[in-house]
Amino acid sequence: QVQLVESGGGLVQAGDSLRLSCAASEGTLSSRTMGWFRQGPGQEREFVAAIKWNGGDTSYADSVKGRFAISRDNAKNAVYLQMNSLKPEDTAVYYCAARRPLNRITTDSGLYDYWGQGTQVTVSS
Repeated sequence: QVQLVESGGGLVQAGDSLRLSCAASEGTLSSRTMGWFRQGPGQEREFVAAIKWNGGDTSYADSVKGRFAISRDNAKNAVYLQMNSLKPEDTAVYYCAARRPLNRITTDSGLYDYWGQGTQVTVSS
């Protein structure tokens, strides 16, 4: 069992940066591929970024490539999403998700087994 807690969201202006964190209040993340997803107002949940359990591979949505960076610190049992050059269209609730141990990286939200409650990111123009 894994319980995920996101933090770091907030209200920022276009062009600003934010760093989201995802920590496990229960369970370990070190053997799990992790993903970040987001859901904007009136929109479906969409993939943002993912990192393989060993940190050896990452994947990004085209809309965030070059602006966002996913990383992990297995010693701290945490995953991060550094978001730079934020745009109003990045406004959404951001969710952290975990796969079962030793699974491959994927953009498919249906393949993630554990989800956090989400953290709101609002970018004003």
